[in-house]
Amino acid sequence: MSGGLLDHGERGSGTVLAAGLALVVIMAMSLVLLLAQSAVMASRAAAAADLAALAAADALRGLTVGEPCAVAADVAGQHAARVVSCTAGADQTIEVSTELVARTVLGTATGRARAGPPP
Repeated sequence: MSGGLLDHGERGSGTVLAAGLALVVIMAMSLVLLLAQSAVMASRAAAAADLAALAAADALRGLTVGEPCAVAADVAGQHAARVVSCTAGADQTIEVSTELVARTVLGTATGRARAGPPP
């Protein structure tokens, strides 16, 4: 009879354990998805900065028309980013920093690139 009382005291503990384990798995998956989203956004910001810097370098060298930083802002805008800074160097290089317009839970993704003529 005492064995039956012990069985009733632990009845349903497997359900609680399974629910707790499921919660841990869901939280871990959410964290992985947030980190993956941040990595994708950082890659998009870097690509926008690269393209903006290349376009601005072409404008700086006179290969295309337009003011280099305005060209960079236009190209970054086409990639859902905005130019944070645009600096032209003395050796016909240009450095562009961008940030994506869309924000994630972990913050804003930024990118930075430098372009110019080959050395």
